[in-house]
Amino acid sequence: MKSAVRDLQGRRSFFRRLGAAAAGLGAASVLSDADLEGAVQNVNRSSQPSQLKITDLRVAVVTGAPFTCPIIRVDTNQGISGYGEVRDGASKTYALMLKSRLVGENPCNVDRVFRKIKQFGHHARQAGGVCGVEMACWDLAGKAFGVPVYQMLGGRFRDRVRLYADTTEVEDGHAQGRRLKERMDRGLTFLKVDFGVNLLHEKPGTLNVPAGAPARGGDMVMHPFTGLAITDKGVAYLSDFVAAIREEIGMEVPLASDHFGHIDVNSCIRLARAMEKHQLAWMEDMVPWQLPHLLRQIKEATETPILTGEDIYLKEDFAKLVDMQAVDMIHPDLASAGGILETKKIGDYAQEHGVAMAMHFAGTPVSFMANVNCAAATENFIALEHHSLEVPWWEDLVTGMPKPLVKAGHATVPDAPGLGVELNPDTVHAHLLAGEGYFEPTPQWDDERSWDRLWS
Repeated sequence: MKSAVRDLQGRRSFFRRLGAAAAGLGAASVLSDADLEGAVQNVNRSSQPSQLKITDLRVAVVTGAPFTCPIIRVDTNQGISGYGEVRDGASKTYALMLKSRLVGENPCNVDRVFRKIKQFGHHARQAGGVCGVEMACWDLAGKAFGVPVYQMLGGRFRDRVRLYADTTEVEDGHAQGRRLKERMDRGLTFLKVDFGVNLLHEKPGTLNVPAGAPARGGDMVMHPFTGLAITDKGVAYLSDFVAAIREEIGMEVPLASDHFGHIDVNSCIRLARAMEKHQLAWMEDMVPWQLPHLLRQIKEATETPILTGEDIYLKEDFAKLVDMQAVDMIHPDLASAGGILETKKIGDYAQEHGVAMAMHFAGTPVSFMANVNCAAATENFIALEHHSLEVPWWEDLVTGMPKPLVKAGHATVPDAPGLGVELNPDTVHAHLLAGEGYFEPTPQWDDERSWDRLWS
């Protein structure tokens, strides 16, 4: 007991001396400048997260990135803005129609906001508005709390995100291989190539095209209904094409394939079997994802990995593919899948069932950084697509991170709050779509109302 009393008296004496020192010398003399700076360095003094409210939503449509991409800006009552992106090629209207449902919401309640608007998304580009808003809310939440998005998702599994680059086709396999080798010389460690039916449409005897069938598949007709089939000669031609590529790049680097054109299931199976000796990382979108039983039929007939997912909205349909064992890998596009959190949920569900996740992407650095944050926080992630290596001004669209954003085939995971970047107005202005303004007011979307509830 006496010892405890002595300890208590000692502590009291210490604090009395500390108080005297503060009074006599000033508090700044007790705490060093470094201590004072460290105590406040992570505090965003302009933000009170619990009181943050959305006040506006505006759009700037960038073109040539390499595709047309609407960037959205969500403004708040505390002077901070968050950025998101409507998926490449989609209409800005998908985002603007949500404005009246967002004003007044706290963007830090990301999941609440997402659940309020997710009924207005759909598969492929129609999900672009919902996903863009979700990205912007995460950007705002990160800025309000002073942390990167990946930290709010549970932290990161990696500090670099591996990239792969698509490479459109040329007629000669060796020339195609040299184009891919140039990608490797730039540091890429994962490659992707197109070698679809477009290579065959003028080669006699390589395609079976019934009367009335579109020679290239047809954009509006699902694969099983085009009547288009690849002959044995066509399969051999494409196999030789890939063999020439492998001669140029070697067997060590992963080589994935893009979409093949609208061909029937049996053609898919024969082509996938012919590719086994070339050790492809995956074959993509052999038939539409809405036909999982056909995807499973192809998957079970070959050792070449089968992958799909860039047009799927929300976790539920990914879960069906995984549960049916219809694919070897999934391939969500975050700007279609439901945004950052939904894509992480998709990846986590796939991991629980032994399925890896690659990520499709073809937009500006805004959506790119959303993908990088998500990829960093998702354990079963394999590689993220980068579609803009030939766009010299692409990285100049943003500031806030050391350049280059892409180095040695990887993207650095940011430490800055939110998505990790801010827009560069000069570069965005220089590449606006003709007739589009730079985040001009959108009062025409302020008051649109409807009875959105889905139950009675």
